[in-house]
Amino acid sequence: MKACLFHVKPVWICGQNLWATFAFHVKLFSSKLNSDIMFNEYDVIVVGAGHAGCEAAFSAGAMGSKVLLVTMNMNTIAQMSCNPAMGGVAKGQIVREIDALGGMSGIVSDKSMIQFRMLNMSKGPAMWSPRTQNDRMRFSEEWRLALEQSPNVDFWQEMAREIIVNDGRAVGIKTSLGIEIRAKAVVLTNGTFLNGKIHIGDKNFGGGRTAEKAATGLTEQLVSLGFESGRMKTGTPPRVDGRSLDYTKMEEQKGDENPSKFSYSDTEPLKKQVSCWITYTNDSVHSELQKGFDKSPMFQGRIKGLGPRYCPSIEDKINRFAERERHQIFVEPEGWNTIEIYVNGFSTSLPEDVQYNALCKIPGFEKAKMFRPGYAIEYDFFPPTQLKMNLETHLVENLFFAGQINGTTGYEEAACQGLMAGINAHNKVHDKDPFILKRSEAYIGVLIDDLVNKGTQEPYRMFTSRAEYRILLRQDNADLRLTEYGHKLGLATDDRMKKLLDKKADIAALIKELNKIRVEPEVINNGLASLNSSTISEKIPAINLLRRPHIGVNELKAIDPALKTLLEKYSAEVTEQAEIHIKYETYIDREQKLAEKIGSLENFKIKSDFDYDRVKALSSEAREKLKRIKPETIGQASRISGVSPSDISVLTIYLGK
Repeated sequence: MKACLFHVKPVWICGQNLWATFAFHVKLFSSKLNSDIMFNEYDVIVVGAGHAGCEAAFSAGAMGSKVLLVTMNMNTIAQMSCNPAMGGVAKGQIVREIDALGGMSGIVSDKSMIQFRMLNMSKGPAMWSPRTQNDRMRFSEEWRLALEQSPNVDFWQEMAREIIVNDGRAVGIKTSLGIEIRAKAVVLTNGTFLNGKIHIGDKNFGGGRTAEKAATGLTEQLVSLGFESGRMKTGTPPRVDGRSLDYTKMEEQKGDENPSKFSYSDTEPLKKQVSCWITYTNDSVHSELQKGFDKSPMFQGRIKGLGPRYCPSIEDKINRFAERERHQIFVEPEGWNTIEIYVNGFSTSLPEDVQYNALCKIPGFEKAKMFRPGYAIEYDFFPPTQLKMNLETHLVENLFFAGQINGTTGYEEAACQGLMAGINAHNKVHDKDPFILKRSEAYIGVLIDDLVNKGTQEPYRMFTSRAEYRILLRQDNADLRLTEYGHKLGLATDDRMKKLLDKKADIAALIKELNKIRVEPEVINNGLASLNSSTISEKIPAINLLRRPHIGVNELKAIDPALKTLLEKYSAEVTEQAEIHIKYETYIDREQKLAEKIGSLENFKIKSDFDYDRVKALSSEAREKLKRIKPETIGQASRISGVSPSDISVLTIYLGK
């Protein structure tokens, strides 16, 4: 359809030629209808610009694909819709892994953080988890700047209403204006926007998040193509004016004295930090909240979607845990230069007046001014058992899903899926093999393996307990595990790779020196006694002292001048890695051998068109699950819920024939 203009006399109102304006838009709209005029064919179209969409667009673009990022609002790219924080238990490990592979979430988090804390330091290193409090506005700004500086990433602000599918392949999208934009692959990262519905008390209205409309059309089309969909829900707390709070009634929560960071690149650690605060609910707060239970959309059955088990609303907490006299409330600033406060732990969908009255009963909140109430949101998702391990759908080739559309919750879970979907969309359209991380290689591998093989009936959140190789998958060694992969993919730079190789060489050299140096009793025993550690009667390798659970690098520096000189030759990163390796060497080796043993099952490949009905000895449940999920290896098949060890034995013997 060619552009056209009607020739009529122009109309001038208030100094503006309205016809000229109208004619321009007719011409523009007509041009858009012919996508050849405005758009070349893209390699990858990414729908949605949340955490998953941003990582997908950035990674595919950095690898060389021509990418179009489609979003309904350019002003909310990478918006932190919930709490302004990144990382936490297991989630911090994921951010480190994204960074090691060459993604941007770690760098953006470092550039926008206002506080850093390493959680679980009283436990072993497998449990240490970095967390940042972030400036909400700067986080979004830094992500947009990163994407705009990518020459391969274009942007389009509009709703994607339909996937264009030809012969079972995704070949583009159709927008709400009817524009058809062609691509070789499409990545859907729609977050909470698919038929999103917001609930506050007995009020509800369509929306993907507050003040933003829901996305419509895609769910209906995908269901018509044969996809199974479901409903989930999540929630957010009210925001308040920080000037109206009395912090003297709260516990201050400062950042670490020597703050670290997420990225292995040269981002700067914080020189100053903002404090968070902790307060608690009480019986008065609970009583006020209970007054609104008769209008609760959750308790009255108006919300059908399943919410996150490990992040319940405040009304759910006081209902399920009625024996508890109080619940923690985390008071989190939203940035350097804003008065807005995020009330973490007070997620709710109760009526706004009930929310406010209950808030004012919390110590420190007596005179609180509320900016906006909390709400619950229901949205569509697609059970992830409909995906391949590379996050491509089984039903439509070259169509990838990432983020909350797969039933996950959390920025970090979404971002790592986006990264992997972007990598694999690029690989698919350039005829390269899929990039799949094993469970023994990354928390990212655990997450995707869980989703594809087990599915989820509630919003999936990552925990360290989900990983059977926690000692291997520490936050401190993500670069050692994954940077080489990122470099081969074209995401991690040559500089990063050189830095990694230098670090590996330094760790090996330090361990070798500690093994070679022998400490003398007359030099070391006074120091050992001061640490309540057993003294020695003869020379021993220094490495043996470091194997003692209560002696670390800092203790060695304090009790032996020669060891102090040696250890200070190396960076803190290197000495930490050496110490962890020495202390946990036996456990690390044991997990590595177990991973290799179980990993051998991945060598047994299963063809995608394999007929499981021919294997009569399989149980009915196993046959049904295997036909639906279509595992690519025996190893993957063994992790599918409902497939027993005996089924795996039968299948292995059959394939062996």
